[in-house]
Amino acid sequence: MRTSETKARDGRPAPEFNAAMIGFLSDFRNFHAEIKSKLQKQEERLTMLDRKSLIAGRPALAGAAESAGAPHQKAFETYLRSGDDDGLRGLEFEGKAMSTAVAADGGYLVDPETSAMIKGVLKSSASIRSIANVVNVEATSFDVLIDHGELGSGWATETASSIETDTPQIERITIPLHELSAMPKASQRLLDDSAFDIDSWLAERIADKFARAEAAAFVNGDGIDKPTGFLSHPVVGNDAWTWGALGYVASGADGAFGSADALIDLVYALGAVYRANASFVMNSKTAGTVRKLKDSDGRFLWSDGLAAGEPARLLGYPVLIAEDMPDIAPDSCAIAVGDFAAGYTVAERPDLRVLRDPFSAKPHVLFYATKRVGGDVSDFAAIKVLKFSSV
Repeated sequence: MRTSETKARDGRPAPEFNAAMIGFLSDFRNFHAEIKSKLQKQEERLTMLDRKSLIAGRPALAGAAESAGAPHQKAFETYLRSGDDDGLRGLEFEGKAMSTAVAADGGYLVDPETSAMIKGVLKSSASIRSIANVVNVEATSFDVLIDHGELGSGWATETASSIETDTPQIERITIPLHELSAMPKASQRLLDDSAFDIDSWLAERIADKFARAEAAAFVNGDGIDKPTGFLSHPVVGNDAWTWGALGYVASGADGAFGSADALIDLVYALGAVYRANASFVMNSKTAGTVRKLKDSDGRFLWSDGLAAGEPARLLGYPVLIAEDMPDIAPDSCAIAVGDFAAGYTVAERPDLRVLRDPFSAKPHVLFYATKRVGGDVSDFAAIKVLKFSSV
């Protein structure tokens, strides 16, 4: 009989069938054990992340469906903690300031949320940036063309021939972009702790460095590897003012106010077109002195803002407290007034680069951030300064 080929003589399955079943069951048990192990590890990992999130005061991790909404954030945090760029492969960032190019040992990385936080702090800092003209450029410099000449004209009669008149002069001001950098650091152990808010820490450290460096350069920078501050240009008496210098009004006494009228003279040294958008700039120490000044009727020249967030006003014009302005001293230009939106231009590239360096300062990790920025006076007629001298 043919059935004898697949069954033993006693009716039991053949040895080949038994061996096949044993192999199948063994493979199935191994597969089941592997799946169970992976599920258990995944559950333990989610539980650990959930606990750490609760410790950090953040909402508990709800699951993969919710966390999948911000893949760039997860990849950014993973990279900062471990330098692993696997989570960044295949991930695209929109916008020029949000592109990445991560090398094997770490590279340039810009997270869109971090960059936005840094820009927000810079705009809210007490710097000339807040009242100046700020432009984004994609080149190494920014050129400002200024027509500061006067077009000639004259009255003509019916029979007389017309005479040639002066033509306007155009001045080109080139503002080169310089590199601003900051390099905060943190220990690897601190970065490994997920309860630590990496984004806020990095933004705060870099923003503080950038804000202080920019504010100082926009006022006193010498233009060598940094922006040119408006006080770095020569100052001349306003009666003898020429293009390329800032006009000044004397306070009437060396290192002091001869009279509060000097502030009124300073305001009206500006042209009417500039006074409409003018602001005073001084540091806190100078503001403390100016706040005590009164007019001939005994009224204070200084008035506080009428609402929260509004700047104080001097003679009706807003006051910017810039701590990098010089103190009152003989021949110092401690107070400036002008339309800085017309008079000073800040040029910058919109992108920010952050380089992660885990090797140079072990066991710390360095975060090297760079930004390109420049600044210079763009209209010398728009800014006047008060020089604390007798003449």
